[in-house]
Amino acid sequence: MSRVFVTRPIPEPALALLHDKFGAENVSVYPEDQIIPRDVLLSSIEQAEGVLTMLTEVWNEETFAAANNLKVLANCAVGYNNIHLEPARNHNVIVTNTPDVLTETTADLTWALILGAARRIGEGERYLRGGKWDSWSPDLLLGHDIHGKTLGIYGLGRIGQAVARRAAGFNMRVIYHSRSRQPAHTEAELAAEYVSFDELLEQSDVLSINAPLAPETRCQFNAEAFKKMKSTATLINTARGPLVDEAALATALQAGELAFAGIDVFENEPKIHPALLECENAVLIPHIGSATLETRTAMALLAAENIVGVLNGEDPNTPVDLS
Repeated sequence: MSRVFVTRPIPEPALALLHDKFGAENVSVYPEDQIIPRDVLLSSIEQAEGVLTMLTEVWNEETFAAANNLKVLANCAVGYNNIHLEPARNHNVIVTNTPDVLTETTADLTWALILGAARRIGEGERYLRGGKWDSWSPDLLLGHDIHGKTLGIYGLGRIGQAVARRAAGFNMRVIYHSRSRQPAHTEAELAAEYVSFDELLEQSDVLSINAPLAPETRCQFNAEAFKKMKSTATLINTARGPLVDEAALATALQAGELAFAGIDVFENEPKIHPALLECENAVLIPHIGSATLETRTAMALLAAENIVGVLNGEDPNTPVDLS
């Protein structure tokens, strides 16, 4: 019977599926809800044919070499920047991820950040809880309207499109920039206009980052980019932290080059640049874009199903292209 290792506790339905298919005695789970220590990971995967892993575990040559029997590595996330694809190919390991199941939930969270940042919800709650509110005031915590403004989207993939669809309810103009332009029918359906990257920066009142992390997108949003944006603009990142230069973002927010930011992902998670933590005009949350009970359960189930499929000699539902 195949052995499976899970690097962190997962929702019960996914664990029950693995137990049912392989037997509870053949499924091991690191019991702590925290990043598994590197030495524990390396020793735990030696006999595993399937591993259900998280974004917090780095899979490089050392990791794959330690997993002598590994056939399938199921990443419980859409992104897979934590997995080095060349050693995965070299060790003949099938890698899978969990697209689609978290698209709408992450788009919801993106809009929570858009509204929370532009309307200064975080600042307002801290102000109230700190006992500072003593009366209504016409200029208390003035933010910016969202309705009728221009929403810019960097990366019009699954999540970017879901974010764009929600803009119709706010009567917003939607512009976007991506590595590849979407077909005309998709642009028409979303009422989205393709623009250059500079135009995206210059025209957006709200700019939502929804692109994958790649060498060409790393630190795409830097000091030079922020200087091109409106001083009244709101920057949102629910994609990957390294797309944004956090030090430059903090400087832009403090200097008034940007009005607000809403950030769910960070350059060096769980560490956050100290200067960014000092920015009252930034809403900062701990990578919870997909954090609903329904979605995290669906992600874990899909990852578990991918393991079951491969170890049963079938194709996985959502393989990563290793070419």
